Amino acid sequence: MIQVQNLTKDYGQLRALDNISFTIPKGEIVGFLCPNGAGKTTTLKIMTCFMPPNAG
Repeated sequence: MIQVQNLTKDYGQLRALDNISFTIPKGEIVGFLCPNGAGKTTTLKIMTCFMPPNAG
């Protein structure tokens, strides 16, 4: 299972992620689709410990 709770990331004055939460049950196959600049890469970098969050 993957669980993200209240994830926030700021780059100075710019808020890239604003309190996002989601759960992916074990065995589920999901797609992470959003427009460009929506925070997909930032979310995945935080989930894989390449970058620390500001909160969450």
